[in-house]
Amino acid sequence: MTENPTPQWPVADFDPVRRLHVIAATAPGAARVGETVLDAPFEQVWSIAQDLERTMPLWIPDVHTVRLTTAGPTGFLRARIHGHSRLRASFDIDLAPGWCLMQSRLVLGGMAARPETDGTTRFAFLGGLRFRGARLLAPALRPFTGDPLARFAALLEEG
Repeated sequence: MTENPTPQWPVADFDPVRRLHVIAATAPGAARVGETVLDAPFEQVWSIAQDLERTMPLWIPDVHTVRLTTAGPTGFLRARIHGHSRLRASFDIDLAPGWCLMQSRLVLGGMAARPETDGTTRFAFLGGLRFRGARLLAPALRPFTGDPLARFAALLEEG
């Protein structure tokens, strides 16, 4: 009797932008991803994106302040975010080059970036609510959330 070789399992390796889309599609509640291509190299885009305390309040309409605290017990960063709409929440944050996923008890957010072959950068932003009935509420909130991708692009041009 011959031994069967170890089966070769299929592998699905996603870049950060595709990964953000998968999370939005499978997240409970209501999550939406916007995506754009920015005329800047990845390093420049990500240096602005990852500076959460300084830049998030400049391009995400409801964010007033972000204060990073110590890493949580799982190794994730922790942040306290205050919003203009009286949002006050603690977030766990998974932050790595080209990847940021943030979640509180009620809110899911994130951003992802990957370099394109022509020197530009594909950038995506995820915003979502994590509670039952969020899909019904999300369309009513859209006029108040503005266009974070356009605001990020403008911030990139300024910087």
